[in-house]
Amino acid sequence: MPEATPVHRGLFARFFHGWLGFEFVSRIYLYSVLIGIVSGLGAVLFTYGLELAKFLLTEKLAGFHLYHLHGEVRFDFSFFDTPTYNEHLWLLLLLPAIGGLAGGYLAHRFAPEAEGAGTDAMIDAFHNNRGQIRPVVAPVKALTTIITLASGGAAGQQGPLVQIGASLGSWLGAKLKLSASQRRILLLAGTAGGLGAIFRAPLGAAIASVEVLYREDFESDALIPCVISSFVAYSIYMSVFGFSHLFILPDLLFTDVRELFFYLILGVLCAMVGIFYVKTLRVTRDLFNRLPLPRYWIACCGGLLLGLLAFVDTRVLGAGFGILQQGLGGELGLRTFLVLALLKILASSCTISSSSSGGVFGPSLFIGGMLGGAVGLLGQQFFPDIVQQPAAYIVVGMASFFGAVANTPLAALILVIEISGSYHLLPPLMLVSTLALIFARNFSIYENQVQNKFHSPSHMKDLTVNILQNLQVQEVLPLMQNTSEAIVSNTLCYFSLSALSKKLGHLHFVVLDAEGRLRGMIGLEDQELPADDRLHSLILIEDMVVNDVSPIAAEDNLHEALQKLLDSDYDKLPVMQTTEGEEDEFLGYIMYLDLMRVYNEEITKFEQQE
Repeated sequence: MPEATPVHRGLFARFFHGWLGFEFVSRIYLYSVLIGIVSGLGAVLFTYGLELAKFLLTEKLAGFHLYHLHGEVRFDFSFFDTPTYNEHLWLLLLLPAIGGLAGGYLAHRFAPEAEGAGTDAMIDAFHNNRGQIRPVVAPVKALTTIITLASGGAAGQQGPLVQIGASLGSWLGAKLKLSASQRRILLLAGTAGGLGAIFRAPLGAAIASVEVLYREDFESDALIPCVISSFVAYSIYMSVFGFSHLFILPDLLFTDVRELFFYLILGVLCAMVGIFYVKTLRVTRDLFNRLPLPRYWIACCGGLLLGLLAFVDTRVLGAGFGILQQGLGGELGLRTFLVLALLKILASSCTISSSSSGGVFGPSLFIGGMLGGAVGLLGQQFFPDIVQQPAAYIVVGMASFFGAVANTPLAALILVIEISGSYHLLPPLMLVSTLALIFARNFSIYENQVQNKFHSPSHMKDLTVNILQNLQVQEVLPLMQNTSEAIVSNTLCYFSLSALSKKLGHLHFVVLDAEGRLRGMIGLEDQELPADDRLHSLILIEDMVVNDVSPIAAEDNLHEALQKLLDSDYDKLPVMQTTEGEEDEFLGYIMYLDLMRVYNEEITKFEQQE
């Protein structure tokens, strides 16, 4: 039988891997452009869908006039009847519950990972899931977020766009059959594309994508791809909706050094309230999780509570950027700033912690802006000769609060500068963001954020170099257990592999021929069977085997073996003994878990010697 062509090598992957002839270091820039294009177009479609849904549900059905940003995208829905804005308050307050139920059910039914905030799910995929996000997550996340936000959910659209963009990047990486480390870079490039488009902040989005993964580190390898993707997505988005800042501000200046004292007060306040916000999110989530209800009914309960909060002030509904714009224009008072800050903390906790689809980017900026407005008005009231522009404190508060609760001071600073255009406020922005981060460093709205690269499974290969380089595969292979159970014959019927997988608990298998020679590897997750069930019994493993597997040499050290495992999509690889003048001999296979066990044993020996 002729050697089978690998099933997973499609035309799409062969074009970029073979015909272009570039190394990955060069190809990654082209991939980033493609991801930026897809993310930008996705953000455009998402914006159209969201604005249409808001118009139909909030403005036309409930008769509620939305507060818009001056730089916000607006559409002409003249083909619908113009809303009369006769408010049906009972319907407006009931909409979040209906939206929570509908969005929660869709996520529960088709993609449970689309529940809640999108950024934390992206971080988890990067660290713990080899950069993999199922393709279905992008459309499900988009639809559930539109439902949540259009029905008044107190969340942002930026976080979901992060997960949508990351899902697109992961999908492209899977189509190109890239390694896990390469797929992670494309995942971050998709994150930057979605965030850069919707925030209209290409540089800040790129920095946020590599900074949000860690509390004290950056994913520096992905920075340039993120910049490229973010810029491309931003250009596409702005070419459709027009180039402008998200917020329209007066000319804000920092001209009096005495103002630093009030900015210091704002930094401390943002840190304290930020800690309260993070704990409120955790407590409400735990309370919701105790309810003996399906997830979508819990989301409905969160919507009901949000409706009750809206009885106090309907401005807690939605992301609240329009209210921020009013504050920047001097239309809000001190009491309004303080009340809305507290209500938004409770409202966003009801929405996000109950697993409704929405982000924490928007609420964090809103809360920080409200705190900044309160400090600015108080300073102007008692020291009018020093504090002359309360709007400046709103901008600084946005960056300070988000930087503190997300542990992303640099990204928050650049993002806020880009969305507001307030470049003259850079000194107080730097001071307040740093101060807030110092006080709130141990708290984060992103639970999957890790301390640094040394705490991330994605950088395990960087940690094991010195220890594993001193051991060869042939030394430890005899110590491995059950190194023959995941070996199958190429003449076995492929349809029976599923039952064998369930029995042995293996997802990937080494394939040998009748003479014991290596044929390749086979896995259950990436093979497609014909639609006709009658043909399944005729397909042999030989017909589906992947031949272009790079085996581990017996002479390789364990670090080289680990590198090959990480660069493949398999949890095990065959081990071959090369003898001059003779055919390579198959010795067995080695698994990722085996390497981790050897590594832990060596660490234990080292600790005992110390």
